Amino acid sequence: MARDATIPDVLPGPGDPPLRVLFCGINPGLVSAATGHHFARPGNRFWPALHGAGFTPRRLRPDEQHLLPTLGLGITNIVPRATARADELSGAELVAGGQQFQELVRTWQPAAVGIVGITAYRVAFVSPRAAIGRQPDWGPVLVWALPNPSGLNAHWSLAAMVDEFARFKLAVTAAPEHA
Repeated sequence: MARDATIPDVLPGPGDPPLRVLFCGINPGLVSAATGHHFARPGNRFWPALHGAGFTPRRLRPDEQHLLPTLGLGITNIVPRATARADELSGAELVAGGQQFQELVRTWQPAAVGIVGITAYRVAFVSPRAAIGRQPDWGPVLVWALPNPSGLNAHWSLAAMVDEFARFKLAVTAAPEHA
């Protein structure tokens, strides 16, 4: 059963370039858990936004997530367990996941982090006033809160989402390289 299942992070392996940008979802949905691929539900706009913003040379499919590390990109989640909807997660679960995520960032030391889902960001990182865009106080790591690409997020059109991902890409490009 997909509910409560977990899926592996997408992180660099031997021979891959260093992790430049780590994208962080809220948690896997049931389709992602069933397939083992991040952002796999039809209608999820992560992959089109990633390509539209210039992070990938073409639009990748969820089953091509293994190509991301060759581009210096990775994917993880705040909470590893799958649910049908992100609102099934407790605040305590999000805060604990946020702490584990910060440890992952310290370990991998990406130059930038893109966290999708501002509501979950506010809870997980105890930042109730956070807004979409660059986040302060993460030390040398550029952190950007991005809109949730779920098809359930009707507040953001794909075009607006691509624009925000492109703002993040521009900030990543302008950031000093991370050793």
